Amino acid sequence: MHIKNAQDAVDQWIKDHGVRYFNELTNMAQLTEEVGEVARIIARRYGEQSEKESDKDKDLGEELADVLFVVLCLANQTGINLQESFDAKLALKTKRDHDRHQNNEKLK
Repeated sequence: MHIKNAQDAVDQWIKDHGVRYFNELTNMAQLTEEVGEVARIIARRYGEQSEKESDKDKDLGEELADVLFVVLCLANQTGINLQESFDAKLALKTKRDHDRHQNNEKLK
């Protein structure tokens, strides 16, 4: 699925089920909350913190999808074509960072 298709799917879901978009500030707060949930799983499952029994059934993919959903909402409601923005960012990073990462001794 292209990012544009994902944006369209989220927009249709909002129209069919969500009544309307939450305002941008509310969605930013939701995004922060969802990123925190991802961080909690990563810190406990892959970091040095022990994982609580109540967190062992948490699905990292589901939490990442929550983050993506809110990002797509924010893009839609602010008129951002995320496909164009992502493609431009990837091209910039490719040009800017190719040699930097290839020559980084810390990554070898």
